[in-house]
Amino acid sequence: MSNLNINKLTTLLKVQYSNMLEYRVEIALWAISGIIPFFMLNIWTNNNLNESINLSNIMLSRYFLSAFFVRQFSVVWVVFTFEEDALLGRISPYLIQPLNPFFRYFAQHIAEQFTRFPFAIIIALIFFLFNPESLWIPSLGIFLLSCISTFLSFLIQFLIQSIIACLCFWTEKASSIERLLFIPTLFLSGLLAPVISFPEKVKSWIYITPFPYLIDFPANLLSGNKTNMISGFLMQLIWISILFPVFKRIWNLGTKKYTAMGS
Repeated sequence: MSNLNINKLTTLLKVQYSNMLEYRVEIALWAISGIIPFFMLNIWTNNNLNESINLSNIMLSRYFLSAFFVRQFSVVWVVFTFEEDALLGRISPYLIQPLNPFFRYFAQHIAEQFTRFPFAIIIALIFFLFNPESLWIPSLGIFLLSCISTFLSFLIQFLIQSIIACLCFWTEKASSIERLLFIPTLFLSGLLAPVISFPEKVKSWIYITPFPYLIDFPANLLSGNKTNMISGFLMQLIWISILFPVFKRIWNLGTKKYTAMGS
């Protein structure tokens, strides 16, 4: 990426962060709405389900707290924003600008994550207040690797939704496709249960999909649970390398179709 594009992206980030600060209350509600892992933790501990996977209550608590953090900083909504912009005709002026419109959406997501950060910390502190035995401080190395893994998780989800968003060039309801994808994401990503708890036959094919690397892998890494670090990062990079060319191809086909309309 050239210095010019980096400067443009930096400016976009500053502008979008200023915009997000105007919606602090709404973002706080978004952060609170992401506490599904805490409900799942309650279900698991109350029913002693963790005994089946030889995971202590403390490690299970750390896993679901980590899943909460990973989810907070990897959630993506670009398909809904792009669909609205396409229906309202805002895409046209974006296309004549020197920067791909998805840089704008990317900057919006990063800015929202910065705005969301203090609310996520407050929720974590409340969690530790009621579960002091779960308090832990990961090593600096593990923390940095977890941040990288979470960012890669965000990139995978951003690329998947961007591919679906590009379908707006052919259909007005691309978001319906995203809602269908949400179902396997919810059940296979590790948000509701650690992937290690799945039957062996299920795990054998789940690990070749992108889903476990969205929540389960970063959460295990951050919480200190056993995980294959090399394999996890490798699979994240593989999926990014697969999804990015697909996105570029569909984007190019879509913009050609879009610009051809009315000619």
